[in-house]
Amino acid sequence: MEWSSIISRSLTDEAIAREEALDILRLPDEQIVEVLRAAFEVRQATYGKRVKICLLQNARSGLCPEDCHYCSQSAVSTAPIARYLLLPLDQLMEGARRAREAGARRYCMVTSGRGPSEEDIAHFCEAARLIKSQYPLEICVSLGILSGTQAHQLKEAGVGWVNHNLNTSARHHPAICTTHTYQDRLQTVRNVQQAGLMTCSGGIVGMGETDEDLLELALALRELRVNSLPVNFLNPIPGTPLEACRALTPMRCLKILCLFRFLNPKSDLRAAGGREVNLRSLQPLALYPANSIFVDGYLTTPGQAAQAARQMVSDMGFELEES
Repeated sequence: MEWSSIISRSLTDEAIAREEALDILRLPDEQIVEVLRAAFEVRQATYGKRVKICLLQNARSGLCPEDCHYCSQSAVSTAPIARYLLLPLDQLMEGARRAREAGARRYCMVTSGRGPSEEDIAHFCEAARLIKSQYPLEICVSLGILSGTQAHQLKEAGVGWVNHNLNTSARHHPAICTTHTYQDRLQTVRNVQQAGLMTCSGGIVGMGETDEDLLELALALRELRVNSLPVNFLNPIPGTPLEACRALTPMRCLKILCLFRFLNPKSDLRAAGGREVNLRSLQPLALYPANSIFVDGYLTTPGQAAQAARQMVSDMGFELEES
């Protein structure tokens, strides 16, 4: 691989050729140091050695009518998870306090379900105003399929980011969800952008997709110019349709992160859900392509504790991004 050429083209926001991109995913594991070094040069140009910590709050758990095969909260899951209705404002504020104490820059409130009701939107608008009055946090919500009007309401209340992942390629989407379409997801991201909100959109890898599917997802996110790009690694939860899907290795995960960095050089690239399960002892190396991580768990699964994450960042010679 001509790494100097790939770095140069990425830094000037020129897409690398399809075959080059696919070759990165297919590199021998022995060349992982080379691709990580190249990805770090691209990361460093925009983010230096800064690492942003983010914290999730599951604001409504389970009770979802959708059939997303990866999700423990979906209608087709039998996973033994906590199920509860929308959290009241005081509990959302408590989550914001925990995020601040964990050293997080961004606090993301997430609900299960196809999309929010008007009551949900009003609830999160009030929560956003309260949080902004007390904590210097970036506020993100992930509420499912959003209309343009709903996105504008969130913007006016002080929400800064909306997460809505494309999840996978358009081709592979019907294999992992049938109750909404890829176009539904794409339109939500566009609605968020048109409202003037920052976009947080990425995918879940390890769901049986091909290399070509991964490339198509990375290119779709590049075309959308998403501000924040979480790469989730499938954590195959017992009781979900994808419980037996265990195709990822730590090396594979690192190559995927590098590919997404080369194709999205200025996006806030996050090593997101499932990194602990799939990267295992190689988690610290994810900081070379990625500049952001989650701490203190995900929606229904545990994750790396905030203190351990901060120590990892420090041990690797990186620095936490301050408010």
